Amino acid sequence: MQRLIAILLLILWTPAPATDPKAVLAQRSGRIETPGLTAPVEIITDTWGVPHIYASNTADLFFAQGWIAASDRLWQMEMWRLAGEGRLAEVLGESAIDRDRFARLLRYRGDMSAEWSSYAPDAREIVESFVKGVNAYMTNAGDNLPIEFKKMGFRPQPWTPEVCITRLAGYVMTGNVSNEISRAQLVAAVGAEKAAQLMPPDPPVPIDVPPGLDLAGIDGRILAGSRAASAPYVARQSRETDAGSNNWTVAGRRTSTGHPLLANDPHRTIALPSLRYMAHLVAPGWNVIGSGEPALPGIAVGHNERVAFGFTIFPADMQDLYVEETDPSDPLRYKVAGGAWEKMKVITEQIGVKGRAEPVAAELHFTRHGPVIFEDAAAHRAYALRWTGAEPGTAGYLASLSLDRASNWNSFREALRRWKLPPENLVYADKDGNIGEQSAGLVPRRNNWRGLLPVPGGANYEWDGFFTVDDLPHSFNPPEGFIATANNRTIAASEKRAIGYEWSAPDRVNRITEVLRAKPKITVEDMERLQHDEVSLPAREFVRVLPAFAPEMLRKWDGNLSADSAAAALYEVTIQKMRPKVMAAILSANLARTLNRNIAQSVWMAALEKMPEGQRRSIFTQAIEEAQADLRNRFGPDERNWRWGDLHKAPFRHPLTAEFDLTAPERGGDSTTPNATSFNANFEQTSGASYREIFDLADWDRSRAINVPGQSGQPGSPHYSDLLPLWAKGKYFPLAYTRKAVESVASEKLILAPK
Repeated sequence: MQRLIAILLLILWTPAPATDPKAVLAQRSGRIETPGLTAPVEIITDTWGVPHIYASNTADLFFAQGWIAASDRLWQMEMWRLAGEGRLAEVLGESAIDRDRFARLLRYRGDMSAEWSSYAPDAREIVESFVKGVNAYMTNAGDNLPIEFKKMGFRPQPWTPEVCITRLAGYVMTGNVSNEISRAQLVAAVGAEKAAQLMPPDPPVPIDVPPGLDLAGIDGRILAGSRAASAPYVARQSRETDAGSNNWTVAGRRTSTGHPLLANDPHRTIALPSLRYMAHLVAPGWNVIGSGEPALPGIAVGHNERVAFGFTIFPADMQDLYVEETDPSDPLRYKVAGGAWEKMKVITEQIGVKGRAEPVAAELHFTRHGPVIFEDAAAHRAYALRWTGAEPGTAGYLASLSLDRASNWNSFREALRRWKLPPENLVYADKDGNIGEQSAGLVPRRNNWRGLLPVPGGANYEWDGFFTVDDLPHSFNPPEGFIATANNRTIAASEKRAIGYEWSAPDRVNRITEVLRAKPKITVEDMERLQHDEVSLPAREFVRVLPAFAPEMLRKWDGNLSADSAAAALYEVTIQKMRPKVMAAILSANLARTLNRNIAQSVWMAALEKMPEGQRRSIFTQAIEEAQADLRNRFGPDERNWRWGDLHKAPFRHPLTAEFDLTAPERGGDSTTPNATSFNANFEQTSGASYREIFDLADWDRSRAINVPGQSGQPGSPHYSDLLPLWAKGKYFPLAYTRKAVESVASEKLILAPK
């Protein structure tokens, strides 16, 4: 009896277990009847979690895409919605007030007719159908919501079409203003000439300080709201670093099949769940497969029946910071060209805050140039942001609704006339054997300044319209037989127009080009190997300038940053130790800390080479000795036990709890290699290719892809992490396209039918 009582007490006093993640999974097979459809839709989920959606009309197709995306990623989508609408404080509390305020400053407030018609003639109808599908799924799910909602104690709210046209995500991918501020600080400290050496514009141009602009006070405080808005929702996730991408397309005369090949690996944050979501959309007028973002309809990178496409960020200058002089007697008045005073527009919004009975009032100020992102009352200044995201048609990726239906080079380029944000280099291949590249984005014309520094709002620094697709880089069937981009400068070195001056270093694209040129006939397997290539050209250059006393391990190294390399580990830790020493030698301590990430490795390495021999030798010696000590402390004295992969890992942390974290695989490479694996101070990978695609235009069914860690964001799903082992080993899964191929890899079939 005593034992029975003890057991009963244990049962009574043991806390109830958390909800089983598997118990809240969505239905993915059988039949579901739902309002909102006009005809049945078939959804075949393949072995790797990719939904292949077959509908009889466009409206039902995108209803089903909204439904199925929500069934996999509802919590992620809802957090994206709250962030974009400036409503995260409703679920996160006071810590999110500043980021909510900034998101509301960026809200599109222009002509809605021009907004919707910009993306595609039927964009509004498509988005409405997609949103109806999301809402229908939520209704159908009832209380059977992803476990994150239960842990956070809130429910998702019905979506509206406006959810899909928020601007915050696009702002993060057009961050020139932060460079304007850094350059202003540098010019103020060392002068324009030296600033141009340390942050060199490309193409090279002088850095001209606008007449009458006092650079004092232009500093990081201005970006406080921006930093808050672009930070991870919670501290368990890392801030994205060095976002970029690779893409290339190869003509049939250079491939083993005689048909083009196209590869793309967009580099964004490494996150759980994945940023990307894959789908296959089939209906009259539609047959497109690839990936996009789960909260948006359409496919951003992929292929249809005739053409394949992929993108990399085209780092054009799409932002300007205006320093508005405010009236000391009335800070809401600011000076405009000609010396007159103008009143700011004021909008007051209410920010709901978890834990507060009443919302917080947020007073938003706007000048004729845009939202005021920072006000310096003591200096009588307001800093206003002008950026292309305030223009119609600049919600990120929505122009893919036109791109998805391109059938040839001409219609591809016509679709890209609608592509405004983010700015991209889009590579192209078609079934007729053509390849091409077109850079696209809404890039402003600056006729009397270059956009390298902030400008006085009261002077005549105004945009004069925008460049067209014809003005931006493009190429069709080039003589070399391939085209590659990697966020590098794609405009001519002689370009005089102020399109942009801040590009990624050419290291990745140069290595890609080197490999492609060396192969007379390229296979899909070659494309796979190149996407995972870990040879670093800057590492090769580092070896070239090593002093004779450097360890033999480094002096004989080939620059391959493989995970099992001891030399790679020593190189990366040495660079980490060396960089601040060089920066401290060429800048003041405070400026060195502030601008650390703005000074490229090629720049500070060049500065190191020019130092007196004694100083140079001292920096090399100290950095290498500190790196060796660090590695001995981590892995022991035997250098054979040092491995770059033991230091460099990719953590997949669930935003809310370690309970749903995944194993962190070891990684090779770094930000300079085609297998781009940017990392933070702890050598944890933060950005890179979470999604990869390789398309074989000889046979679409021979194409392949990967999306890490899996298609589903639900911890109980078999597709939550099933693609992580493949990704960690540099592997792919086949991307089935024809109905026969899809049927052969089907794992579940769901019929959505009208109710």
